[in-house]
Parts: sequence; C-alpha cells; structure tokens
Amino acid sequence: MQKDTLKKAKRVYIPPKNFLKITNNPLPFFMKKLKENEGFIDIGLALTHAYITNRPNIIRHVLQKNNKNYRKTDVVREVLAKDVGKGLLTSEGDYWLQQRRAIQPGFHRKRLEAISKIMIKEIRSFLDEEFDKYADTEEVIDISKEMMHLAFKIVSKALFSNGPKEEDLELIDKTVSSAQEYIVMTLRRPYLKPWYWLNGRSAEHEALKNASDKVIFDAIDERIETKERHDDLLDMLLETRYEETGEGMSRQQIKDEALILYVAGHETTALAMTWMWYLLSTHKDIEDKLLQSVEEVLGKDNPPSFADTRNLTYAMQVIEETMRLYPPAWMIDRHSLEEDEVDGFVIEKDKDILLSIYGVHHHPDYWEEPEKFDPERFTPENKKKQEPYTYLPFGGGPRLCIGNNFALMEMQFILAEMVRRYRFELVPNQKIEMNPLITLRPRYGLKVKVKRR
Repeated sequence: MQKDTLKKAKRVYIPPKNFLKITNNPLPFFMKKLKENEGFIDIGLALTHAYITNRPNIIRHVLQKNNKNYRKTDVVREVLAKDVGKGLLTSEGDYWLQQRRAIQPGFHRKRLEAISKIMIKEIRSFLDEEFDKYADTEEVIDISKEMMHLAFKIVSKALFSNGPKEEDLELIDKTVSSAQEYIVMTLRRPYLKPWYWLNGRSAEHEALKNASDKVIFDAIDERIETKERHDDLLDMLLETRYEETGEGMSRQQIKDEALILYVAGHETTALAMTWMWYLLSTHKDIEDKLLQSVEEVLGKDNPPSFADTRNLTYAMQVIEETMRLYPPAWMIDRHSLEEDEVDGFVIEKDKDILLSIYGVHHHPDYWEEPEKFDPERFTPENKKKQEPYTYLPFGGGPRLCIGNNFALMEMQFILAEMVRRYRFELVPNQKIEMNPLITLRPRYGLKVKVKRR
C-alpha cells in the first residue's frame, strides 16, 4: 500500500471527569472506542500514548508475521521482571530464544503424564478435605478464592513435589497477588508512587519479594544437595541443558523460570475455572450435558488419567468457550522497534501496542452472538471455521504459552472431578464485575452455594 494512503490510529483521550472510573476498569471504554474507530486506536494512558487493537490481522502481524519488530514493553521487561525475574515471560531476544529452546523439550508427553498423577492426587485430596465439608453443610463460599487455593496446591506440587512447607508456599502466593495489584496501580496511577514510598507499601512489597525468592532458592538448594528425583517441574528445570554447551541453568535462572511457571500455571487456571463455574451455574442445560459427557468417559467415580484427556471432548469445549468469554490474559503488550504498516494502518516506531484478546474474542464480525455462552463453537468442525488469531487465550506466534497443554490438562481434571461431585448455585443479588488487572479477575469474588450431586 502507498505510504500516503495509510491511515493513522484515531487519537483518543480518557475524559478527566471519568479518569478514576475508567482506569479502575478500562475494558468498557476500550471496547466502545475500538468499535467506533475500526478496531485500532491511539489512547492516552497516564503520561504516554499507546495503540490498542482488536483487529486479528494486526494481532497476527505483531505476534507472528513480523514478530521480530516487536519486543515486550518496558512494563514487562523492567517493572514485571523486577518482581518475577528474567524468565520466559519477561525475557527477550537471543536470551529468550535460548531459554525457550532449552526448556520446551521438558514439557514432553512422559513428563506431563507423570505430573498428571500429581494433579489428580491433589485435586481429590482438596475436594475430600475442603469441598465435601462445604457440600455437607451447603455452605456459601467465594469460588474464586477456592479455585485460587486449589490451583496453588496443584502448581506448588507440580513444581516442588517434596518442596517447601505450606506456609512458605502461601508466602509466594501472597507475593504474586500483591505484586500484581501494586504494579497495576502504579502504572494506571503513577502519581501514587511517592505515596507508596512514604506509607511503606513499596518497602513491604520488596520484603515480600525477597522472602518468597528465598523459599524457592532453598527448595532448589535442597534438591541439588539431596540429588533426589521427583519427576516434577523442578526436576525438569534442573535437568535442562543448553544444546550449544551441554551446561545447565544457573541457580538464579532456575529460580526465575520456576517463579514464571508458578505465576503462569496458577492464577490463569484458577481464574478460568472461576468464570467457568459462574457460567455453568447460570446455564443448567450445558452443565447437564457436561456431566453426562464426563460420566460416559469416566463413570461415576473413576479418577481421570492422562490418557482420558483426549476423550473429555465436551469438557474441553466448555473450557475453550469459557476462555473466549473470559480470557485470563485479557491483553498482550508489545513495543515497536521500527515503523511498520499492516491492515492499512501505520504503526509508528518506538511505541507500545496493546493487543486486546478480550476485544477480538467478543468481536461480532468473528463470533455470532459473541456474549452467548455456547461450547458448540469449539466442536472440531466449528474450530476449522475460525479465522486465524480470533481466538488466542494462550497468545500466539513464537511466544505461545509454553505451558498451555499443562493448563488445559489441569482444567480438564478439575472440571471432570468437581462436576461429578457437586453443583453450584449462584448466590442471588451479588455484583458480578470484571476486574482487569494483569489478569481478568472477578472484582468482588464470586459467591456460590455448594451442593452434592
């Protein structure tokens, strides 16, 4: 396309009178402005401007076709990396490629099969000890907190099967949650940074981080000293070797990658499951079909196995449709290194671009009745009709999430085990609202009454 015919993204500003409301939950504002401006805008954020798009051609161009022109933003490379380390999520360039090539083989079939046994044991133990009590008394619970707790136990055991004490693991959990809130608040409202220094929030944040890092370092050191094998993710990281040198990762690298696996394998799964129970509790016909399909594969009480995942097809459809409506990673960010052009638009050099996963997942041009919960969208036949980069809950291109199969297996197991034991009644008159931090959380939790089948 000729340079003079390229369009520039419409410049949009957040109205000062609505600044706090919009920065508290920018999703409705973003969706409205994208709809009004061809799905590509240039929006004022704090003291800077950034592109936002929900156009699949632009998303594909940035993540795949011309991905070398786009790196992670400074928010990820500097701010987030300071908290979670220089792992696969936050690293760039040759170092990222080296790590990806070294770690990817560790997620092989046999490893996942071994981890599947850890998952099933933890799920069944959690339900026996916690959820059966809730069901006996038909207790009202916040399902978001319970799913966080369950996913926390699963990923902790998958990483450190014999590792830190429960209270030490909970410290890591608290650190990750606190870091997310802290980072998002300082980004959306940078003028609060001096106040956080004065009131001690910044110091508290740093102390938490140092303490959780020590927990992981201690687990690494113990495993190295004892030389015990547990066939978990920590073993996988310790066994990783670089092809060029045959050497393993340093202690710091193992800590960084372990923490990234913890973050990526914990909250995203928990949030997907939270939104799933919300959707199933309000769509009894789909819940009934799901229960029937799971029992046809597993029977009434048999635990699922790694081999069963290929047969739990309707459960997978429910999972995929949930992540379309409520993608845990609702936005992906990149930064342009050089000027570029795509889909009739110019992308200026040295500018952040936010790829709206939520926006493209809810786009009426690509999804019929996009707000409707309909797992039939993900039958094998219908998946073939999906346009590229209109569905990407795990990202896309070379940086597709390395743990996507781990997460999908975990969700299938949780869903299969829980739907056969319990049903959940949504507590009426509660406020259900999305809270888009780094991940897409329910702002006020999600209260349900637990009942036995």
